[in-house]
Amino acid sequence: MIKKLFKTFFFIIVVTLISKPSYSNQSIEDQIKEIDANVIFMRHVLAPGYGDPESFNLENCNSQRNLNGEGKKQAQQIGRYFTKNEIFFLEILTSEWCRCIDTAKEMNIGASKTFDGLNSFFQDYSNKPDVIKKLNLKLSQLDKEKLTLMITHQVVISEVTNISTQSGGIILYNSQNKNAKEFNIIDLQE
Repeated sequence: MIKKLFKTFFFIIVVTLISKPSYSNQSIEDQIKEIDANVIFMRHVLAPGYGDPESFNLENCNSQRNLNGEGKKQAQQIGRYFTKNEIFFLEILTSEWCRCIDTAKEMNIGASKTFDGLNSFFQDYSNKPDVIKKLNLKLSQLDKEKLTLMITHQVVISEVTNISTQSGGIILYNSQNKNAKEFNIIDLQE
C-alpha cells in the first residue's frame, strides 16, 4: 500500500515538474531572436471541454467546442500583448475549427485565413498524415525573415514541436532548423 502511494506521489511530482510552464523575464523579441523563430504556434484560447461533441460538423460552430467569455478575454489580452510589443505577422493562419478562427478574430491583430494543415486530428475528424504533410510543406515555404502566426490545436503543436502547451499557449518555432521554445506571457494587461 505504501509502495503504491509512493509511486503515485512520485508520478504526480514528475508530471508537475515536467508540465509546469517556465516563465522568463526575457522579452518575446529576445526569445524570437534566440532561435531565429519565423513561426509562432499558438493553441486556441480557452474553450471549455474536451475534444468535440459527437455531432461535430466543421461547417457548424454550434456543433463544436467554442470560446467562452474567459477565452475571448484571453485572446484580446494576447492580441494587445503582441501589439504592445510590436510583434507583427506576415501571415495569420488558423485551423478551420471555429475556436481557432474566433481566437484570431478576438485577438484583433490582422486578417487571418484558414488553413487545413492546422486542423485537429485528435478525434480523427481530420486525417493526421494529410494534415502534417500540408503543414510541413507550408513550413518549408515560409519566409525565414518574417513571422507567421499559426493558431491551432494541442495535437498539431505537439506533433511538430514536441512541446505540450495550455490554451492560449505560445511556442516559438524556427521552420528551418526545427528549434522550438515555449514562451509564457507573464504580463497580460486587463
